[in-house]
Order: sequence, then C-alpha cells, then structure tokens
Amino acid sequence: MVAVIFIPLLLLAIYWVSPMYPMILPVIISGLSMIAVHEALWSTSFLKHPRISGYSIIMAGLLPFWVYYSGASLPILCGLFIYVVLLFCEAIASHKRIGLEKMGGAFFLTVVIPFFLSSFLRIRLMDQWRALVILPLVIAFVSDAFALFAGMAFGKHKLAPELSPKKTVEGAVGGFLGAVVCTVLYGAVLQFGFDLKVHYLLLALYGALGSVVSQLGDLSFSYIKREYGIKDFGNIFPGHGGVLDRFDSVIFCAPLVELLLHILPAVGG
Repeated sequence: MVAVIFIPLLLLAIYWVSPMYPMILPVIISGLSMIAVHEALWSTSFLKHPRISGYSIIMAGLLPFWVYYSGASLPILCGLFIYVVLLFCEAIASHKRIGLEKMGGAFFLTVVIPFFLSSFLRIRLMDQWRALVILPLVIAFVSDAFALFAGMAFGKHKLAPELSPKKTVEGAVGGFLGAVVCTVLYGAVLQFGFDLKVHYLLLALYGALGSVVSQLGDLSFSYIKREYGIKDFGNIFPGHGGVLDRFDSVIFCAPLVELLLHILPAVGG
C-alpha cells in the first residue's frame, strides 16, 4: 500500500508539479536528506547530540539547494567552513566526550547523503530529463523487488548472513537480471512511446551496474544497522522503515546513473 500511494505521488511531483513549480524537487530532496541524516545520526544512537545533529540536519537540507541554484564553490565553502567550525566548537566544549570518530562520521553522512541524492537535481537539468530523471528509481526499485521475489522463490545460499540474514545469492542474481531486463524494457517504452533514440546495450549496462551498486548500497546501510543493533532506521514508511531503509539503494544508484549519462549517454532526442 505504501508503494501504491508513494510512487504515484512521487511521479506526480516530478512530472506535473515540478515543471510548474521548479522548487518542489529540491524541496523534496532536501526533506529526504534531512530525515535521512537524522536517522543515521540519531536513530542509530551514533551521535545523540542535539546541537551537532541540528547543525548536520540543517547542512544536509541546504546542500540540495546549493546544487539547484548554482553549485558554485564559494557558497559551499562558506557553509562547510561554518559547519566544521561548529563541530569542533562542540567537540572542544564537550571536554573530549565527542571524539574525532563521531565528528568524522557526522561530517561524512551529512555531506554524502544529500550530495548523492542531489543527482536527481543535476539530471533534471539535462535535455531529456523527463526520460532520465526516474532512471535511478527504476533501476534501484526494480533490483530490490526482483531480488526479494527471486530470494523468496529460489533462495538457498546466504549472501551476507552477518549483515542481512534474509538476502541470498539467488536473490542478488534475480535482482541483477531483473534490473537489466526492466531497464531495457524502459528503453523500449522511451523509443516506441516517446520517439527517443535509445542505445539498448548501454541501457543494459546501466541496469547491470546500477543493480550491483544498488545492492551494495542496501548492504552498506545494513552494515550500519547491524553495527548499532537496530532493525530499521525509522518507521516513516509503514512496512518499509525509514527514509534510509527505502532509499539506501537509490543513494548509491543515483550518482552512478548520473555519471553514466555523462560518460556513456544511452538516450537521445
């Protein structure tokens, strides 16, 4: 039910609302980034420090707008400088209770999560953005879905039992093949439904590499969850967990697709 409601709303926001109100997409990415950083720092108990968490959440919310408006070096330099100064001020004031590991982890998550999710904003600026902007979602979500179904139907060999006991090698292969096939089928829809030039071999490569990094993203955030003994990062999506539980694969897949679109463009006019 969450997928039935959430996916149409997301597509509505991207294709109908954002052309009329361009700010809606950076607002969505900013909101998701802020929630994700909160989950990563607070829900895991990695850094339950109200002020540092607050600085990190604000920084994560501002990064997508920096990408949206210009990506110029001076504003982000200013923002990161203030953020780092505040981190060290809090660390010094804590009398060594906040170590470098905590500050480094907070900085890493605060910068990486919103910057990777902002790939959607950079793809939005491309010529064929309507065809391309949901490509990371197609690859990541299809890979997740096929991995789940293949694992339930054929799974026998554990993939990473210490990180995610239910994931299997068979499920990973199913997710990989499903992503490749569905990405190629998506290309066929673009070609025959919207008269776009499509390079199917490159789209198959997108699906293959995208599935690999999507599953790596899933395992990476499972690693964090197991490290801190939690099942889910949150419960904002009933049955799916938090933002990081739902978008862990997308966080890895989106920047890869952005890079591939620049290096090996697969869809033309």
